Amino acid sequence: MSNRQISSYHLTPLNQLTHPLTIMTTNHLSRIGTPLSPSATKVLFLGAGELGKEVVIALQRLGVEVIAVDRYADAPGMQVAHRSHVITMTDPVALRAVIEAERPDLVVPEIEAIATSVLADIEREKIAEVIPTARAAQLTMNREGIRRLAAEELGLPTSKYVFANSLEELQAAIDGGIGFPCIVKPVMSSSGKGQSLLRGQQDVQTAWDYALKSGRVKEARVIVEGFVDFEYEITQLTVRAIGESGNVETFFCEPIGHVQVSGDYVESWQPQIMSPVALERARDMAKKVTTALGGRGIFGVELFIKGDDVWFSEVSPRPHDTGLVTLATQRQSEFELHARAILGLPVNTELRRPGASAVIYGGLAEKGIAFEGVAKALAVPESDIRLFGKPESFLKRRMGVAVCNADDTDEARRRAKLAASLVKPVKG
Repeated sequence: MSNRQISSYHLTPLNQLTHPLTIMTTNHLSRIGTPLSPSATKVLFLGAGELGKEVVIALQRLGVEVIAVDRYADAPGMQVAHRSHVITMTDPVALRAVIEAERPDLVVPEIEAIATSVLADIEREKIAEVIPTARAAQLTMNREGIRRLAAEELGLPTSKYVFANSLEELQAAIDGGIGFPCIVKPVMSSSGKGQSLLRGQQDVQTAWDYALKSGRVKEARVIVEGFVDFEYEITQLTVRAIGESGNVETFFCEPIGHVQVSGDYVESWQPQIMSPVALERARDMAKKVTTALGGRGIFGVELFIKGDDVWFSEVSPRPHDTGLVTLATQRQSEFELHARAILGLPVNTELRRPGASAVIYGGLAEKGIAFEGVAKALAVPESDIRLFGKPESFLKRRMGVAVCNADDTDEARRRAKLAASLVKPVKG
């Protein structure tokens, strides 16, 4: 394999890595060793963005040796890991090579664009444990897999949907019962990329072209969803972790409300007030789908709510971007919960204080930008800022987040949006 395909940054060259695999029990690691020693507990992240970065920090605090892998150098998680590699993660040869060279105890996918067939092989051959499972990674990488699991196998209520492989099939789906308005998404994408709201016939061609351009994998296949008349959306963070019984149990965080623009989160708050009936239904759905996916770790289950009615939307088997608010609100953030759950340690989903988050966008297309106004932002009462350290900025790229607390979520949202607005990206 060439150096362009696999590059090691901080420490030992790949061909000198010979760590033995830590002995595993059925549900968790038997012990935590010392990083950079033969006893080390090793976790390899596939994807090293801002969410992965926070999990890496949580694992570092627990004495875990962490390896970050991504498609570009100096990704946020790489900046806090013990070492890192740059590969094309959809390349099965490159992906297997880095896993075999590192021999981690746990492989943790943090994005969807991964050669998941390799993860299934790694799991089957007992080279490493895949979090939460290889099957979960495969199903959730593709909207078709997770939608068929939720709607057709588990019987969860969802929007009407049809899959289409061409513009003609997309049109037929709309004419055949989906109607307008509707949503079109690539079967493989994330963070709203390639997603369009179609209000009429004039939007069909544009939506098809955008979906094909923006999908993570260049596959001409989309999901067409009927519009759900909902009042609000939530993320129900659901944790599968070792409980007092010694077995995997299900734990819930307080529901998170959020605003999305073009499918991408721009602000979130916790807790989202909802009726007891709706909350019970939401958690029942979240438990069913996460139990079906299996394994340990945190899952972000997205749901539509109207009164007492609940519809399943999507699930991510990893920390969720809307869950950045938990950095301010919970005793253990979603990142700490994920780190503890995958290691088989006890978790605590307690809410400490209401809070909110608001995104800080790049605002310009430049490498190595700087930020002004941070001091002003931190002067907002009960505020904090996370600047992710992404090496390159785009106009709408998420470069940071403001998180704030208050006595209620309305005031927390006001503070978070104010703090985020005071941070000004500028040329470096």
